[in-house]
Amino acid sequence: MNKVLAVIPAFNEELNIEMVVKELTMCCPQIDYVVVNDGSTDRTVRICRELGFNLIDLPVNLGLAGCFQTGMKYAYQKGYDYAIQFDGDGQHKPEFIASMKEKIEEGFDIVIGSRFLLERKNFSMRMIGSRMITGAIRLTTGICLTDPTSGMRMFNRAMIREFALNLNYGPEPDTISYLIKQGARVAEVPVVIGDRTGGESYFKPMVAAGYMARMLISIFLIQNFRKRKS
Repeated sequence: MNKVLAVIPAFNEELNIEMVVKELTMCCPQIDYVVVNDGSTDRTVRICRELGFNLIDLPVNLGLAGCFQTGMKYAYQKGYDYAIQFDGDGQHKPEFIASMKEKIEEGFDIVIGSRFLLERKNFSMRMIGSRMITGAIRLTTGICLTDPTSGMRMFNRAMIREFALNLNYGPEPDTISYLIKQGARVAEVPVVIGDRTGGESYFKPMVAAGYMARMLISIFLIQNFRKRKS
């Protein structure tokens, strides 16, 4: 079986990390995982060490981009065929990993777990923002993604190498747009994203508004000037 690594970025997830890892290993014992502690100030690291979790402990907070890239460097060095971003807050459900792996094995470079592919939910500020980013990606790449802001994404070996060795960028919608322009094949499969099981979400209304604005500016303008190694 092709080797899959779940990269679990974790920042102050003491209320969630034990449950997340145990559910993942019970549901998907055939895949590996690594928790990347992003300079947490709570008991996240202590819990991981006490329970013997596979852990990379960053001494300072690097943010999602640096944290995720650390996990992808690990996946690249260890020779994994696929890596999936799997959040440490309990929102991502391990039972959907199999369908994402089946899809990526059809020859795609990136598979996104979409909340909106089959079910149309009531509009919220987050969904409105997601629709705006969908439109921006479609205008600049010709590709229509239903849920570009979903954080549940699987990457093949070529994309693992891209994140591990090239520019320090995170798996955000503007990066997905950029990679599509570089020839990456992207697909979506339906998933259910749950609510945060504990702790406080960073994604507050004002933060979300700023995030959406940055993504739109990046997709329409900044990505045109991004450089990458051959």
